[in-house]
Amino acid sequence: MTSILPAETQTKVKVPAQRTAAPTAGSTSRTTTSGSASPAPKRLRDSRPDLILCGLLLVAIMIVQGWNIADYPTLSDDEGTYLAQAWAVQEGRGLAHYTYWYDHPPLGWIQIAVLTWIPAQLAPESMTVGSMRAVMLVISAISAILVYVLGRRLSLPRWAAGLGMALFGLSPLSVVLQREIFLDNIAVMWTLLAFCLAASPNRHLWHHFGAGLAAAAAVLTKETMLLVLPAVLLTMWRHSHRDTRKFAITGAITACTLIGMSYPLFALLKGELFPGAGHVSLWDGIVYQMSRPGSGFILTEGTGSYGVLQSWLYYDRILPLGGLAGALLLLVTWRWSVTARALAGPALAVAILAGMALRPGYLPAMYVLQALPFLALVLAGGTASVTHGVLRRWRSATERRPVTWARHVVAVVLAAAAAAYVVPRWYDGNHTAMTFNANAPYQQAAKWLGSEVDNPADTRVLVDDALWLDLVHEGYKPGLGVIWFYKADLDPAVTKTMPRGWRDLDYVVASPTVRRDAVDLPNVKAAMENSTPVVTFGTGEDRIEIRKIQGAGGDR
Repeated sequence: MTSILPAETQTKVKVPAQRTAAPTAGSTSRTTTSGSASPAPKRLRDSRPDLILCGLLLVAIMIVQGWNIADYPTLSDDEGTYLAQAWAVQEGRGLAHYTYWYDHPPLGWIQIAVLTWIPAQLAPESMTVGSMRAVMLVISAISAILVYVLGRRLSLPRWAAGLGMALFGLSPLSVVLQREIFLDNIAVMWTLLAFCLAASPNRHLWHHFGAGLAAAAAVLTKETMLLVLPAVLLTMWRHSHRDTRKFAITGAITACTLIGMSYPLFALLKGELFPGAGHVSLWDGIVYQMSRPGSGFILTEGTGSYGVLQSWLYYDRILPLGGLAGALLLLVTWRWSVTARALAGPALAVAILAGMALRPGYLPAMYVLQALPFLALVLAGGTASVTHGVLRRWRSATERRPVTWARHVVAVVLAAAAAAYVVPRWYDGNHTAMTFNANAPYQQAAKWLGSEVDNPADTRVLVDDALWLDLVHEGYKPGLGVIWFYKADLDPAVTKTMPRGWRDLDYVVASPTVRRDAVDLPNVKAAMENSTPVVTFGTGEDRIEIRKIQGAGGDR
């Protein structure tokens, strides 16, 4: 869907109908961007082959990502937090289920609240992490389509755009992480929309303003998407018309900045921009995020970052490592490869995100989500570049037919070898995601607390946020009856209701997250030390213990 003519001539030159398409903007006159026999259409909906290919891939992605979505992977505390905050928005309780302290901009869970509003109205008890993961399929579907559209707009041939879409949606790493209710998944969708608008073949100014608005929505969904904005601007620079480029870039930056400033303006109007007595502040939230303890160098064994890297590679080595190799290939072939120049934006995004991952700072497990679409595109682009070199670029006018056939055989053998390597590994990873129940202990704990505890409305229990909404639906009082365990030590609105500290609690649900973080939380640690297990679900490190606190509850 890139323009068929160079930027400076597309409005002046009329191409005769019998001629082949001229090079895309920024290409040489020797060939199309990747040797595709069919140039990208200006609108995806106008191309039946594109619609069929994109539709078939979308169905496959939705089946693989949707099957067993509630049971795998293990529920995470972050998912519970974002969903509970969305529930608070739906219920009119504010921007969070506890004091909103500017941990992230609220647009992310406001969007989750919108996505989950109808199912929450139809079946309020369904507003739990496992069941509401289904709404992430909507985000995954939109993002997968945008990857295909962006690939075509960056002049990838149809098969390569489809390969990028498949890599993005079917990699086991994508399947696992895109199922989860993470702000990063929603932010990636907005970022891809910004890229697609920046690469619009029509080059309307409103497309570029729209790219700025989409980029602002991405940042207000997850602030770390700021890292990718230079790549959006580079894409816009390459695809905007020379005569209107200054207006396009200025308009996009202005739109992004004005919308982005709504967040600090919100804090200013509430009197919470800077620290002060008796209130939270945006400044404190930024300081906290910037001062989080580093997890070490990503390539040093034993560090937290190295463990995160290994968790990514455990699910899939092809997309992360292959994507980095594809970015390197495009960088090396920059001078003579039109594909490399067409994919400059995604390649820059990969370079920025990889560079940030190499710094010895805090590296969360969901960080890779921001890179997945760009890794997929540059890997697909690198594959297209190699294929074009093997099949077309090295061919001479006097080449004999056996040599031509030999090159085609080489291409087929390479494709078969790649498929033989990838398919079994992806099958194993996706088979686990589609069949294994990692959340049985959570489901059993929620059922036990709903059926075996007398008078839940008068019971106080510490839980991680993955179980918080389950217990709200079981009749526990939100906020002060069922308590997100961090708040028992860190939120004055909760600690003031616990004059006796841990003795004012009845139960603590010791999930892996609670056991790991209790060491830094005095009330939670004391509750763990002064309690005994009543029932345990699961085994090993993944077990969940429901522990009765001694001298609490009815003994008070």
